[in-house]
Amino acid sequence: MYYHRLRDLREDRNKKIDQAEIAKLLKTTQQTYSNWETGKREIPFRHVITLAKFYDVSIDYIAGLTNNKRGGK
Repeated sequence: MYYHRLRDLREDRNKKIDQAEIAKLLKTTQQTYSNWETGKREIPFRHVITLAKFYDVSIDYIAGLTNNKRGGK
């Protein structure tokens, strides 16, 4: 359930960031990002990579394959 991770990462940030700001980072609309964050649509992999770099976490963490933010088991 990667979309839960997208929301949690955004909301848990020290400096709160809203969906519109993340959408701007990804060069998309707030509505499109909202659909990704709620699981209504699949997020393109290139955006997962961008978000992993932005949040400084592993792609595996965003995908829910690990609970370790830096990757691994």
